Amino acid sequence: MQLVVGRIGKPHGVRGEVTVEVRTDEPEARFAPGAVLRTEPGATPPSAADEPGVPFRVPAKLTIEEARFHQGRVLIAFEGILDRNTAEALRGTLLVVDSADVAPPDDPEEFHDHQLVGLAVVTPAGERLGEVARIDHAPSSDLLVLRRPEGRTALIPFVRAIVPEVDLAGGRVIVDPPAGLLDL
Repeated sequence: MQLVVGRIGKPHGVRGEVTVEVRTDEPEARFAPGAVLRTEPGATPPSAADEPGVPFRVPAKLTIEEARFHQGRVLIAFEGILDRNTAEALRGTLLVVDSADVAPPDDPEEFHDHQLVGLAVVTPAGERLGEVARIDHAPSSDLLVLRRPEGRTALIPFVRAIVPEVDLAGGRVIVDPPAGLLDL
């Protein structure tokens, strides 16, 4: 499974650096010099060409030459991206890693999104409520997006009071929702 760790934003300067919208909890590790990141398959931005009439194709992989934090943003220079026009052509490209290359968290109470997606959601009594479709990261708490059997979705705050147990080995998340939560 491919995990998005960042999205390339606008160029910074004239030497090919780009801003990156971080989508990982470990930016220092993911964006370290020498790291190789895959790009979202099929991404072909519409601009920069070295030769007129020849569209720039986003490479399948990009190697980080240099990364630094500047005014709350990550600025990255990729090998082979040497000018602003080529950097502009990367804008919007997603940077991904394979979930098999991501080590599980050290804390048993912490989970990566990809570990939770697809797990069955059940009540403490064992009643199946649906499955985890995705995780939304809201300012106050993360939200489990529950895909209900009838096709609707419900949002469940990922807090211990409502989600007392995550059983990765058993493939389930135990949820004790307050009355009415799943009807919203």
